[in-house]
Amino acid sequence: MSAEEVTRNRKEEHVDICRDEAVQARRRYWDDVALVHSALPELDVADIDLRLALFGKKLEAPIIIAAMTGGYPGAREINRSLAKAAAECGVGLGVGSQRAALEDPALEGTFSVVREHRPPLVIGNVGAPQLIRQRGRRPLQAADLERARKMVGADVVAVHLNFLQEVAEWDGDTQARGCLAAIDALSRRLPLIVKETGAGIGREVARRLLRTSIKGVDVGGAGGTSFAAVEVFRARRKRHALAERLGGTFWDWGIPAPVSVIEMRQLHRTFPVIATGGIRNGLDVARALALGATAAGIAQPLLGPAMEGPKAVVEELEMIKAELRAAMFLTGSEDVAALSRAKYVLSGESARWLERA
Repeated sequence: MSAEEVTRNRKEEHVDICRDEAVQARRRYWDDVALVHSALPELDVADIDLRLALFGKKLEAPIIIAAMTGGYPGAREINRSLAKAAAECGVGLGVGSQRAALEDPALEGTFSVVREHRPPLVIGNVGAPQLIRQRGRRPLQAADLERARKMVGADVVAVHLNFLQEVAEWDGDTQARGCLAAIDALSRRLPLIVKETGAGIGREVARRLLRTSIKGVDVGGAGGTSFAAVEVFRARRKRHALAERLGGTFWDWGIPAPVSVIEMRQLHRTFPVIATGGIRNGLDVARALALGATAAGIAQPLLGPAMEGPKAVVEELEMIKAELRAAMFLTGSEDVAALSRAKYVLSGESARWLERA
């Protein structure tokens, strides 16, 4: 099997497993965040403004459809549904890793379909491991990232950090030396953000990223889909005992998403921060913004609807918006700027994490 076929098959397996198996983290860290109720909100629900600007684009709500898929034939309809819904609802859209299409141009259509619907903000996607040489493969260059950007009409390109998943795979890319230097160099030539994929970005890594020229960070914290868990099921199908063992051992590895947001904000108040990792509803979006996130990314709750069609995605997004608006009303927050000043109480495991040196 060629390297291109391996990549394509892996993308399809990931979607199937996320749809069919229980691959969520075993703890809901967003439940550690309680917003303080305002018994006298002194505003009308109809006057609440969800709009914001992110990366120079205007959104109708502080929501990003987070990266899910692409790179195999069945992904085209999923991305079409997501793009059409994002455009209708005025929210951002992040595509899945574009590696497969960069390796095999025949798969570009599974991504480029998003251009047909023109979401207000589009985020491309490449992997940090592919920015350096892996097992004889040449590293991606600026021209490759520019191609990925044009493929989907991206406003920015996300470089995803997925080393937890890579080390849990039997066929993962586990060389990491040089990734930061590559991100630094590429960020001076292209509009990049950096995103984790479920294990979080702590203050130590955040400090290093802030010294580059990236435009923002998606914290991708623990508490949502565990890609170590995804690899458990993938390894089980392949009867690969070591990969199954590794995925099970590191199922809940990572920095809680709320902690990642807080630590990022403690370092830089104005830097755009997207909160992903276990965002399941509009209340979670409100919690994330109260902690200091600029917007929140949602993936797993939208995967099933995306397989049904754009109408189902729109319906779910509108429910999430309604929940967000209710949380803003109950905290007396008339817009997203006011929500960022809302009072909250942090408890549980997330609070203990912030006590670390």
